[in-house]
Amino acid sequence: MIGTGGYICGAGILAAKKYHIPTMLHESNAFPGKAVKMLSKKVDTILISFEEARKELTQAKNIVLTGTPTKIKNISLNSMQKKEVLSRLGLKQEKPVLLIFGGSQGAKAINDAVTGLINQNLNSDYQIIWAPGPLQFNLVKQRIKNLSKQKELKLVPYIYNMEEVLNSVDLVLARSGAMTITEIAITGKPAIFVPLPNVSNNHQEYNAKVLENVGAAKIILNKDLTPEVLQKEITDILQDPQTLAKMGENARKIAIKNVEDKIYEEIQKLVK
Repeated sequence: MIGTGGYICGAGILAAKKYHIPTMLHESNAFPGKAVKMLSKKVDTILISFEEARKELTQAKNIVLTGTPTKIKNISLNSMQKKEVLSRLGLKQEKPVLLIFGGSQGAKAINDAVTGLINQNLNSDYQIIWAPGPLQFNLVKQRIKNLSKQKELKLVPYIYNMEEVLNSVDLVLARSGAMTITEIAITGKPAIFVPLPNVSNNHQEYNAKVLENVGAAKIILNKDLTPEVLQKEITDILQDPQTLAKMGENARKIAIKNVEDKIYEEIQKLVK
C-alpha cells in the first residue's frame, strides 16, 4: 500500500500494517506533512522528493530520494520552435518573457501585485504570459486598464500546454507547491516564488528555499508583495543575462532523472 500524505493515509497504512501488507509513503514537499511524520516509523519505505525532508524523518526505517513524478519534461527547443510557441501567444522572441501562474485556483496576492505592475506600465522591458486561474480570470480582465492595448501581455485562464510554454520562457513567477518546484527544476528556469501562507508547516516556503539555497530562485513573502517589490526582483534578474543563465543552471542541479523508474524499483523491492 502506497500513501502520498494527508490524513486519509493514517487509517489505510495502519490497516495494511495489521495485515502484514508492505507499506510505502511518498512525500513531495521539502518539509514532511503531519501524516507522513506520524507514520514514518511504521512504514517500510519513505520516498522523498527533496533531500531536505530526510532530516525531519529521524524515525524512518528506510528513506529513498526519488523525486516527484511529473509529465513536464525538459525539451530542448531551438530558436525557431520557441519563436513559434511565442508567436501563437502573440508575443515576440526579441524581448524576455515572464510566465506567471497560480494553479487552477489562482493566487490572489500575485494577481493583485501583477495587476498593479501592469497598470503602472512597469513591464515595458519584458513580455508576460499570465494565467491568473479560471476563478479569477474575469476579475483580472476587468481590473487591467486598456487591456486591448496591452500588446506585451498574453492573459489566459489556464495553460494547458505548460510543457512547451515553460520551456520557452525566461523567468517564472509562481507559488511554490512541490510540483511547481519539481517542474521548474526539470526545465531549468529561474524563478520568483511567493509561497502560499497559512499552509501546514509552512511547507511552501520550505519548498521555495530548496531552489533559493542553490541560487536558482528569489522568494518574496506574501506580506511583502507589492508591484514595486515584484518589479525590482523581475528586472534585477532579467536585465542580467549571466544571472539569468546561472540561475537556470542552478535549478537543473536539483532535478532528479528517471523518477518513475526509481519509484518502481522501490515498489519491486517491497513486493518481492
